[in-house]
Amino acid sequence: MTTQSISESAKFPIADARSVWHEVRRALHGQGTRLITVVATMVVGAALGLVPPWALGRMVDAVIDGNGTGRIWLLGVAMIGAALVFAGFTALGVILSSRLFETILARLRERMFTTSLSLPLERVEAAGSGDLVSRATDDVEEVSRAISTVVPALSTSLFTVLLTAVGLTALDWRFLAVLVVALPIYVFAVRWYLRKAPAIYAAERAAMGLRAQQVLGGVRGLRTVHAYDLSPRLADRIGSHSWEVVRWSMRARIVQNRFYGRLNSGQFIVMAGLLVAGYLLVGSDALTVGATTTAMLLFLRLFAPIDDLLLVIDELQSALASLARIVGVIEVRAAEESEGESGDDRTAESRTPGLPSRGALAVRNVTFGYAPGRDVIRGIDLDVAPGEIVAVVGSSGAGKSTLAALLAGVRTPDSGAIRFGGVDIVDVPETERAQRITLVTQEVHVFAGSLRDDLALADPGVDDAAMEAALRTVLAGDWFDLLPDGLDTVVGDAGHQLTPMQAQQLALARLVLADPPMVILDEATADAGSAGASLLERAARAALDGRSALVVAHRLGQTRDADRILLMENGKIAEQGTHEQLIARGGRYCELWDAWSMHRQ
Repeated sequence: MTTQSISESAKFPIADARSVWHEVRRALHGQGTRLITVVATMVVGAALGLVPPWALGRMVDAVIDGNGTGRIWLLGVAMIGAALVFAGFTALGVILSSRLFETILARLRERMFTTSLSLPLERVEAAGSGDLVSRATDDVEEVSRAISTVVPALSTSLFTVLLTAVGLTALDWRFLAVLVVALPIYVFAVRWYLRKAPAIYAAERAAMGLRAQQVLGGVRGLRTVHAYDLSPRLADRIGSHSWEVVRWSMRARIVQNRFYGRLNSGQFIVMAGLLVAGYLLVGSDALTVGATTTAMLLFLRLFAPIDDLLLVIDELQSALASLARIVGVIEVRAAEESEGESGDDRTAESRTPGLPSRGALAVRNVTFGYAPGRDVIRGIDLDVAPGEIVAVVGSSGAGKSTLAALLAGVRTPDSGAIRFGGVDIVDVPETERAQRITLVTQEVHVFAGSLRDDLALADPGVDDAAMEAALRTVLAGDWFDLLPDGLDTVVGDAGHQLTPMQAQQLALARLVLADPPMVILDEATADAGSAGASLLERAARAALDGRSALVVAHRLGQTRDADRILLMENGKIAEQGTHEQLIARGGRYCELWDAWSMHRQ
């Protein structure tokens, strides 16, 4: 699927401000004490930061009076002590606030990850897997980076600005009046920036997602790219999307520079205003030179916090755009479930909560296509009785794997019905469905960690004896006995590397532990190689013992022991029967068997 073919309605949404705030509040649940501690720490730290300017102003008055040597030393000690304690409270506040916001981000990331895993495959493909990957990586990284840069600036600067304004008011209300008069300059600058920046940052993040989609699609289809010499076209597309990212990034930098210019103008006007106000107040004996000095020092002290507070708006907007994309994924599942409840004519009471533990699989007039008007599966009718093993064969592109995905509930048929034990599998929660119908493909993942943890994914409550028994059931005892630490052996990345055949046996062992009544094997023994094919096929038969199964066969040798064989062509079932019946019929299956038999000789 190309980027251009992804419709706007199919894309993952971007959450609005209300939804983002709702999710953040939800992630803050149970963190009230930590939040209060952060606020209290930052208030104390900001108050201590007012001591040095106040002490310097008092020093000026002491020097002018000519008899304040002792006071100067005392004020100097107070300045040093306040500065040290201020630094400690500020550092503590930054640490506590960073931990709090990292906790919030971790909860949001977990919710997004959980939602992503629960989404139907066709929903992810329609929206673009690159966009989802970009949200789970680039956007999470953007928010995490903002926590390390924006949070310290916000947590220190905001409290410093507020308490400094209080300090200026305490000196003389006219100093605060200067700030109030100049405030519209800052308000105008920020409003202008907020009007321009969000759309630009959102477009920049979206462009990054589209670029990731192109790169990820090329990597996943690398063999096809090489086979059809698509590298130049793919490189042009990636280059085009990369330049789109550059264009939006340049627009963001231009807006940022214009924003900085407005901030500098505001600082100059406020400084000039304070100098004029101080001159007039001192001239009328309304204020001492020391107090005026304190006022100027307080404002000079505000330079860095105000700059930090306003300049991080740049990063804050980018982080908020990323946060809206993260929350957008979280909301997808809830929105689709809500639509399903309101759009389904059946009431909640009429829906069966789960699949029965045992039952027959019935497929009625199922049609499916990856794109409108291009059906891959056409009018399939199929029954699999309890305990029956059905093999599916056919040429490449006949629709075998698509049929397997439909029966497993990985994809949803465009029309028709798929029932297990009389219950439509579309109406059943995915977690419940996975406990009754399990799909095993040739793409097996070995999770990093101990072999015990990998096997426990099928059933967290299973004991070591059952794990070892499952491994021996699928004929994995020979290599399991050679592992240095038995079930404690670390497998996967940076651990003991399993061969493709051993990885398939591990997947079959997980299948035995999960103990589903219905199993779908989609060429699960295809990667064994000729040497291990016989062993892996025997392991698969052992794992299927006592279960219903639909086996997409890579080798025709797998079909002889099946109770029934289906031959698919052009998305339809062209022939079906036992091996002997199909051979006697002399049709397409017989031709394939003869060709395969000759190839083996």
